[in-house]
Amino acid sequence: MNTPLFSDKVTEFFAKVDDFCNEFELEFKKQTLPVAEGIKKRNRKATLTDSEIITILIAFHGGQFR
Repeated sequence: MNTPLFSDKVTEFFAKVDDFCNEFELEFKKQTLPVAEGIKKRNRKATLTDSEIITILIAFHGGQFR
């Protein structure tokens, strides 16, 4: 039977990607420069989390969706 790469373990794969994104965000915040005063910065929330977007992209490229 020929099934897509992540069809049976999407939840497990998402959990690993989510753990990575959480660790990456913590390290990224440590390395960023301080924000200068007087400069406006958008702080809009996305509808999907980074880990959801990455999981969809990896499943798309790893599967047969072309």
